[in-house]
Amino acid sequence: MATITRRKLIQASPLVLAGSQALLSAGANAAPRRSPACDMDGPLTPDQIEGPYFKPASPQRMTLLDDTIQGERMIVEGTVYDANCKPILGALLDFWQADGNGEYDNTNFGLRGHQYVDGEARFHLETVVPGYYPRRTRHIHVKVQAPGHPILTTQLYFPEDPGNKRDPLFDKGLAMKMSERGGRKVGWYDFVLAVF
Repeated sequence: MATITRRKLIQASPLVLAGSQALLSAGANAAPRRSPACDMDGPLTPDQIEGPYFKPASPQRMTLLDDTIQGERMIVEGTVYDANCKPILGALLDFWQADGNGEYDNTNFGLRGHQYVDGEARFHLETVVPGYYPRRTRHIHVKVQAPGHPILTTQLYFPEDPGNKRDPLFDKGLAMKMSERGGRKVGWYDFVLAVF
């Protein structure tokens, strides 16, 4: 399957682009900030299946941690951009995942939560490294939505994880950049949405 880049989408949709940019310009509350790493030839964030474990109406929160959650603590951070490499203020992210043992809480809202980006379109999530379960590598589900636009449903992955080779859904374009801060793993991922 061919990768859809921002440049290809822009070239294919000049009328949609012009109309959408006019609407965004009229409603902008802050001066747009470009990401130094954003590239017009880079890909949009790929979508992936929702899977069977999504639950609507998750609580609004930036930490999914409590004393009952099993797994190694970690942080997931990043920024939400539009197709022109500008931050999307007001973007909504909804996360859900398995615990460190590969189990989902399907009764309550353990390891589930949504949040809005901050004034620089950044998000910060405190969670755990998810465990494996049959046929799946470690992953974190997420829905991302720009105000007034369709929802992108996708998954974040861990680079170099041995489970990636056996998971048919693994997409290296959705692998987080990993580092460490204060003894915790930190995964970074910038979402780029098909919004103009």
